[in-house]
Amino acid sequence: MPMWAGGVGSPRQGMAPASTDDLFARKLRQPARPPLTPHTFDPRPVRGPLLRSGSDAGEARPPTPASPRARAHSHEEASRPAATSTRLFTDPLALLGLPAEEPEPAFPPVLEPRWFAHYDVQSLLFDWAPRSQGTGSHSEASSGTLASAEDQAASSDLLHGAPGFVCELGGEGELGLGGPASPPVPPALPNAAVSILEEPQNRTSAYSLEHADLGAGYYRKYFYGKEHQNFFGMDESLGPVAVSLRREEKEGSGGGTLHSYRVIVRTTQLRTLRGTISEDALPPGPPRGLSPRKLLEHVAPQLSPSCLRLGSASPKVPRTLLTLDEQVLSFQRKVGILYCRAGQGSEEEMYNNQEAGPAFMQFLTLLGDVVRLKGFESYRAQLDTKTDSTGTHSLYTTYQDHEIMFHVSTMLPYTPNNQQQLLRKRHIGNDIVTIVFQEPGSKPFCPATIRSRFQHVFLVVRAHAPCTLHTSYRVAVSRTQDTPAFGPALPAGGGPFAANADFRAFLLAKALNGEQAAGHARQFHAMATRTRQQYLQDLATNEVTTTSLDSASRFGLPSLGGRRRAAPRGPGAELQAAGSLVWGVRAASGARVAAGAQASGPEGAEVPCLLGISAEALVLVAPRDGRVVFNCACRDVLAWTFSEQQLDLYHGRGEAITLRFDGSPGQAVGEVVARLQLVSRGCETRELALPRDGQGRLGFEVDAEGFVTHVERFTFAETAGLRPGARLLRVCGQTLPSLRPEAAAQLLRSAPKVCVTVLPPDESGRPRRSFSELYMLSLQEPSRRGAPEPVQDEVQGVTLLPTTKQLLHLCLQDGGSPPAPGDLAEERTEFLHSQNSLSPRSSLSDEAPVLPNTTPDLLLATTAKPSVPSADSEAPLTQDGTGSPSGSEDKGNPAPELRASFLPRTLSLRNSISRRQPIPESGDPKGTPKSDAEPEPGNLSEKVSHLESMLRKLQEDLQKEKADRAALEEEVRNLRHNNRRLQAESESAAARLLLASKQLGSPTAHLA
Repeated sequence: MPMWAGGVGSPRQGMAPASTDDLFARKLRQPARPPLTPHTFDPRPVRGPLLRSGSDAGEARPPTPASPRARAHSHEEASRPAATSTRLFTDPLALLGLPAEEPEPAFPPVLEPRWFAHYDVQSLLFDWAPRSQGTGSHSEASSGTLASAEDQAASSDLLHGAPGFVCELGGEGELGLGGPASPPVPPALPNAAVSILEEPQNRTSAYSLEHADLGAGYYRKYFYGKEHQNFFGMDESLGPVAVSLRREEKEGSGGGTLHSYRVIVRTTQLRTLRGTISEDALPPGPPRGLSPRKLLEHVAPQLSPSCLRLGSASPKVPRTLLTLDEQVLSFQRKVGILYCRAGQGSEEEMYNNQEAGPAFMQFLTLLGDVVRLKGFESYRAQLDTKTDSTGTHSLYTTYQDHEIMFHVSTMLPYTPNNQQQLLRKRHIGNDIVTIVFQEPGSKPFCPATIRSRFQHVFLVVRAHAPCTLHTSYRVAVSRTQDTPAFGPALPAGGGPFAANADFRAFLLAKALNGEQAAGHARQFHAMATRTRQQYLQDLATNEVTTTSLDSASRFGLPSLGGRRRAAPRGPGAELQAAGSLVWGVRAASGARVAAGAQASGPEGAEVPCLLGISAEALVLVAPRDGRVVFNCACRDVLAWTFSEQQLDLYHGRGEAITLRFDGSPGQAVGEVVARLQLVSRGCETRELALPRDGQGRLGFEVDAEGFVTHVERFTFAETAGLRPGARLLRVCGQTLPSLRPEAAAQLLRSAPKVCVTVLPPDESGRPRRSFSELYMLSLQEPSRRGAPEPVQDEVQGVTLLPTTKQLLHLCLQDGGSPPAPGDLAEERTEFLHSQNSLSPRSSLSDEAPVLPNTTPDLLLATTAKPSVPSADSEAPLTQDGTGSPSGSEDKGNPAPELRASFLPRTLSLRNSISRRQPIPESGDPKGTPKSDAEPEPGNLSEKVSHLESMLRKLQEDLQKEKADRAALEEEVRNLRHNNRRLQAESESAAARLLLASKQLGSPTAHLA
């Protein structure tokens, strides 16, 4: 295939050095000249090179090669040192007070053994030499940066900044690889929500729960109740440790048995090593497997084998290990709610509000259900459910399998003549997350006014136009400096949010994620570490036998006696593990080695990361911050371009990231490419240089998404290998998603020589799309968005959108002509096929992706009926897909049986639509013939027009159903409100009647 031979503009060429400005021009750009540092050249012992101003002098930095400018201007020898009170300089710009050049970031170290397949993100970050308490990554803000002065000083009409707190007023987005990024849309996961890597982690809700260690259930799933071995001991450097080992066997594709070892290593740090290593990646051993000592020497060489003893057979041991691992998993949460009236702003004023106003009651009704505490059997959050000592009622709800009990200030006991209201502060002051509800006209909330050691997150909610049909809310967030950022991300300005179920889900997800993120703060991190250390010490002291690791028996598998072990697999068998394999890389967003392009700006910075690739996901984890900076599903990987030390990865809609590797040239890149070929459907790109012909034309046509729709015969484009269905990923060194369609078209028109990166079509000639693109295509139809379809009033023909035309083409085509290779209908068929069958390129993923509940109506109307043989060449659409002949689908669809393979939700929705509004073309479900007044469509335009009218009727019916449902929900809320009001009036009337009867009865008793 045509490619550049190298040199400038080659995609396989390394990065060009940054251009150097004039010395005095750089000096003029400095905002203020820092004080000059005196230097001397007296002989003294050799010291390290000069560190950049503001760097950590105590942090060890690996040696990095000097830049070209540093080598050109450096006239010092290594033996010529500076004075005792000064530092040696390697850049003469330091004499002028200019900062030294930024050294290249180091590659992060990768845990040994090399082919250990990690189960989750926490295992990737496991460290055999943890930092001292208070300096670990958990003690830092996992969002990547601590609170800056701007974050602390940020304020609005809802929230004032305070020292030690970070303010989020909206529009911050998610912190990704190249800085802040827009929040991901389903089915993609936010970076903070990625946890398990070995198994699929599907997004089942609009708002994901973040900062949850879902891998904590690893012991329960793969060890508890199964035959395994536990070893405990006190290591000299690591302290108390607990190790769990288990040997697994699986049937291989060739009929043999494949063996692997599952390993858990627990130390006092909160990160646990969990994963699997294949027996093919270990030294050869006997048929019954390696001994525990040999296995740990290879998997955990930093662990002292002599300190470990076999755990006792007491049932207390597995129960304690379950408690130890799952202490971070909790599905019961308590959240405080403070009520701030108009004109209020201090803590005492909010605690002393005795009654709730109408706006506050409307907000509580939206958030949850008011429950009677006496006799309440669900999660009570330390409230009294026997004697009503903490109030008679409270607010309770459930969300995503979590129970949430709210400590509402106005529902807790009120103490007259007590400004502090200790009975209320006793509960709300011990809640990690607090919601501050503000009426219109309230003063801005300041977290410095709250005196509590436990309240780390404040969600400030301001009501607008309360108790009306136009009620809305705005939200701001204040969190402590050591609490990492958490989602869902606030929109610009903090809203407004309509008072509906979506706002309730947003606020509950925000509260749950805030409490989970606060667990990484220094205070709670230290508490969890102490608890974990006590559990490990108890196991190492009281639950061990005298059996050492040397005398422990091999892993018992009785079934191996009569079974022959499979022959060893060939080279590269280790790459087929289901867990995440790890490489140390330096990553940056964007394609760094584009033709003639040079990375600059925020995207030009490389971040040291751990690259993890499992059978389900690809992640980049920054070990310094302990956070995921990039993630995508393997089914979203489109293509890659690689050289000896670098790889450009394209994913999603064509976005790109660059990975730079260390070590032997080509070794790590080759391993990553082989792994991607196993777990994804992507392929290598092609680099094409396309000259223009004598008339200045390129000889091909592309659409707005970058898909090649037509290639002229006998042109340079056809000679270079460009084919219809190919996809342009990069044009003249710029990725297509980073360009507007007009800019991309201008480049293709005006560039003298167009250099493109092309993704070839698949084996059948169809264009390649990622799973996320197919997912979004299935949701972005006009009927699903509720937008009216463009119809010409005075013209017989109907104007259709391109996607609608392609969908209808599948139903309206003649039976003898198959769809075009680039047809969207075939892409939909491929999309549905991916839900039920495994990709031929991937033999690792056993879980099929899950379709959402929201399936386009166009998809229902055109593809949800099975094919039935018929002699007729054309047949009308049926309303239920059972019994009407359809001879135009068998030949056009490569997989007809997939037409009825939708989810039950899809079929039930379609059946309900069919029952409520019969489709005129196919008659009623019982087979009633069509009315004579309705003519059968003749030509193609009439068919299209008829289908459009049917779709409009379905759309109107769905809109009416949505309106009726909204009205019904509003009526139910009004009935509940009226019921509570009538009950209160009844109780008040009964009390007045009792009082009146007593007053009327007193004179009668006196006269008697």
